[in-house]
Amino acid sequence: MTDRRDLRALVDRLPVSPRFWRSPLRGTWLTSLLGAVLLAGVPLLFVTGLLSYAAYNPDLSPLNDKTPDRGLLGFYLFAWPTRPYWLYRVTQGVHVTVGVALIPVLLAKLWSVIPRFFALPPVRSVSQALDRLSLLFLVGGGLFTFLTGVLNVQLDYVFPGSFYRLHFYGAWVFMSAFVAHAALRIPGTVRTLREHGGPLAYLRSTTARPASADDLAAPDPAPPTLSRRGLAALVGGGSMLLLLTTAGQSIGGPLRRTALFAPHGGGDPGDGPNGFQINKPAALAGVTDRQTGEAWRLVVTGPRGQVRLARADLLAMPQHTAALPIACVEGWSTENQHWRGVRLRDLAALVGYEPDDAPDVLVESLQLHGSFRRAALRQNQVRDADSLLALQVNGADLSPDHGYPARVIVPAAPGVLNTKWVARLSFGRVA
Repeated sequence: MTDRRDLRALVDRLPVSPRFWRSPLRGTWLTSLLGAVLLAGVPLLFVTGLLSYAAYNPDLSPLNDKTPDRGLLGFYLFAWPTRPYWLYRVTQGVHVTVGVALIPVLLAKLWSVIPRFFALPPVRSVSQALDRLSLLFLVGGGLFTFLTGVLNVQLDYVFPGSFYRLHFYGAWVFMSAFVAHAALRIPGTVRTLREHGGPLAYLRSTTARPASADDLAAPDPAPPTLSRRGLAALVGGGSMLLLLTTAGQSIGGPLRRTALFAPHGGGDPGDGPNGFQINKPAALAGVTDRQTGEAWRLVVTGPRGQVRLARADLLAMPQHTAALPIACVEGWSTENQHWRGVRLRDLAALVGYEPDDAPDVLVESLQLHGSFRRAALRQNQVRDADSLLALQVNGADLSPDHGYPARVIVPAAPGVLNTKWVARLSFGRVA
């Protein structure tokens, strides 16, 4: 008898024993509440992530596609539009801000169900086996997707490969497991959330649900060190803190000062007409003053051949102004900047196209290395009246870090497609 008690006491010290988990806060109601929050937030992240993927126009050119082996996973339903001009700023801002704000909820959800990871026997039925398999991909895919997203937001490119590919496939694994898990759990979640008189009544209550009726409730709970309301405040407060320190990077205005979690690229951009955020300065891109000086020429090609234009030639062409933001995949964006330059469709006309029939264009930068030094724009982007080869911004010449002597600016396009230090425009050629 003593040996059995000793053995039971030993087992109770191991995670496989329900008595190892003693927090009085765990229970299916808490898990269901956190799951309901994720059920609302995760699909929003997935949809905005797919919109970001579509914004790169991956089917237009291999240069734009960073997931070449995507197969059927790379579907999208429409060519990326140029209107509304703030579209990518909103969709990607929501994607990053909501993703960061959900991190405390995700971690709390994992904490709430951790006893199930160690439950024995590991498989009791086919449905439970499917549930545990979905958990494996759900937890692994979720942690991987959120981690790569956070690292990318911080411009911390420490990935063993391309962020685009890793995040893309990680998101598909996570979402597939999420859908399977939700299908298995939603009926129980709805039933549980209807109990206890609703969320507020549950948070006010100090009565634990009997362990016999709740496989997550501790059979031998320890004295509480935190109330249910305290736990809700901790998780909600963590999400609110991350929201306030992230959202300003895309909302702008006074909240930009609170965006402490946002990336700041090359540091303080300073004041004046060029005083807005950059990610990649000229020095980091290997672009020198010698390349962008008097010898610089823009090469434009089309069916009529090739035209070489100095900056003075471009300034002599009809100039147009467009008020557009820059919005990047990291979630940050600028307020509208006032860009001035030559419309892309007018440059297409120089080499044989009617402005309203301007085709796709391959844009090439002076930048020698790195992603998107060559990128393609779709014809609807070229034809838009606000799509410019910008020479000035906010009444002044572009600074070297903002793309002097000329850069592309296109409504609703991701920042990487607004190519800086443009050297060549090849209309009708995107391969």
